[in-house]
Amino acid sequence: MTRFAPIPASLPSTIPFVGPETLERRRGQPFGARLGANENGFGPSPRAIQAMRDAVPEIWKYGDAPSHDLTNALAAHLGVRVDNLVIGEGVDGLLGVLVRLMIGQGDVVVTSEGAYPTFNYHVTGFGGVLHKVPYRDDHEDPQALIEAAHKTGSRMVYLSNPDNPMGSWHSGKVIEAMLDQLPAGCLLLLDEAYIELAPQEAVPDIDADDPRVIRMRTFSKAYGLAGARIGYAIGAPDLIAGFDRIRNHFGVNRIAQAGALAALADTEWLAHVQDQVAQSRDRIGQIARQNGLRALPSATNFVAVDTGYDGAYAANLVKALEDRGVFIRMPGVAPLNRCIRISCGPADEMDLLSVVLPKALDELNAG
Repeated sequence: MTRFAPIPASLPSTIPFVGPETLERRRGQPFGARLGANENGFGPSPRAIQAMRDAVPEIWKYGDAPSHDLTNALAAHLGVRVDNLVIGEGVDGLLGVLVRLMIGQGDVVVTSEGAYPTFNYHVTGFGGVLHKVPYRDDHEDPQALIEAAHKTGSRMVYLSNPDNPMGSWHSGKVIEAMLDQLPAGCLLLLDEAYIELAPQEAVPDIDADDPRVIRMRTFSKAYGLAGARIGYAIGAPDLIAGFDRIRNHFGVNRIAQAGALAALADTEWLAHVQDQVAQSRDRIGQIARQNGLRALPSATNFVAVDTGYDGAYAANLVKALEDRGVFIRMPGVAPLNRCIRISCGPADEMDLLSVVLPKALDELNAG
């Protein structure tokens, strides 16, 4: 029989998210509206698409291990030094490397109950111990996270701002204040995957050399490159240099690097996407109100919609929409799971949602 190492041998086989392709295979046909994975349905920059096409003939080459051109462009864009940055295979890949780098077996990590589950997957996979605190008013609770860190002797605190799955956010000042309250030797992991879609007030003013925090961002959301798997972390040089001890040095391919570099330069397309996302958030809110539901304020490319009932009702609504060709998701933990989560998308997909949502609700309410 196959013998796994002790930590993975003790864990169940887990898939944090069932992908839409898997669901399409199960149902035997594609979705008419793909509104569940928080992808950018408005697409990447045309310049990024062309750059990736131009890079295809050189795909026989490994990617540039330090992602030199992209790292330097990001440093100039962010006003930081090259040694403050590391490129990785999206935020998910960077999370895995960071946890492996910082968390030993039995080390405590504090997060929010219901927050991004892939982070938890990495912590348990490397032998860490998760301590979770509840959301407060549909927001992650910075003060509760800090208190739990002191109580447990935590090595790391995870906070996403803006937040997934609720779309809520805290002001940058709140995040800055957290740093002054962290226990000695505790690292704040600030997941900023949606930061380009948030109001400016949500962006903290943090020195890139501050050793108390590492910030992670991605090209998957606002830049529309989810399938390319490319993101980056901003942190103090000593911490960033640590990634080179264990990261997959050739994990970011040449096509992804070329696409991200071109996307970063196309500020007009980013502004276009930001505008489209804002319009789509408004449309989702309108559709929700027309059907007696309440859309929560969002600083992301999705909207959490309160069904007014419980998690069982929300799960049945997700399934009823899936049966009608609309893919959405929902939070997994009460009381957040009273909501469904709808990604922003093109007008035709919003139109389909507006047609099938009342039918799905009628079916549930009749039952």
